[in-house]
Amino acid sequence: MSDAAIARAYGVVLTLLCLLPASARAQAPMTPALLDRFDAQKTAVALSNGEQLAYIDTGPRDAPPLVLIHGYTDSARDWAPIAPLLTPRFRLIIVDLRGQGASGKPECCYTRFDFAYDIKLLLDALHVGTAHVAGHSLGSIVAQTFAELWPDSTRRLILISSTGTSFGPAAPTQALADSWLAPVAALTDPIDPDSAFMRDWWKVSIAYNPEFARRQRRDSAAIPAHVWRAIADQSLIGVDLQTMLPRVRAPTLLIWGGRDTLISAPGREALRSGIARVEVRAFASLGHDLFWEDPQAVAAAMIDFLTK
Repeated sequence: MSDAAIARAYGVVLTLLCLLPASARAQAPMTPALLDRFDAQKTAVALSNGEQLAYIDTGPRDAPPLVLIHGYTDSARDWAPIAPLLTPRFRLIIVDLRGQGASGKPECCYTRFDFAYDIKLLLDALHVGTAHVAGHSLGSIVAQTFAELWPDSTRRLILISSTGTSFGPAAPTQALADSWLAPVAALTDPIDPDSAFMRDWWKVSIAYNPEFARRQRRDSAAIPAHVWRAIADQSLIGVDLQTMLPRVRAPTLLIWGGRDTLISAPGREALRSGIARVEVRAFASLGHDLFWEDPQAVAAAMIDFLTK
């Protein structure tokens, strides 16, 4: 079967899933076949800045565009559990950020501004003038930055598992660097996808779905060690996220999990107070990767906000 035929087949699967009762949709299994179909939709474009960006473009072309941006060392596949619930209401543009997934892995540069500029160039290449923008974790920082730099291109903004300060506990930046990101500094190529480090990195998704986690580990291990460090150093550690928040003009939804240990109370408050038009949805029983844990609940919150 050709890639185009596989992509069309997956589109049919998405539509059929969305027609199921809510209880059935929530239990739709992320089987290897479904993940294969999701991954087969991916294509790539050479941006005008010379970067090669991989992405998925699915859903009705006359529906509102919704850009989905993944987390640190992840890929477009992050959104596979929730994508069936967002189509056919939206045209989903699901990106692999530079250095990650199937996108190019340049020697530099990996600031939040570089990531956001790539997405603007992708939308220009697709002739998409305005779009809803949603991001998770690192992707939320990129989504925030896009909305700050191109407010006229941002319809509505959704920040999932995001912070206005830094990821990690409410502690100095050095404490963060010495805790959950410390092992990144010790990484060497080639990275073993089945190493203790990688299994610990993906322990949440392993509990969610072992096959999903295996693919995530495989793709993350293909990221050069220096890119892991560059993203952490340039976009996560010691980055000032508050100064530009007043530039966000789009109505914004903040989605948090009550069991998320990577987002501190000061980080949440910085976002709530820094953005002018903000709504909050909190899910007390969910953690950092909450749309893997309960895609139905998160999708419902997103759809409700985006269709107002």
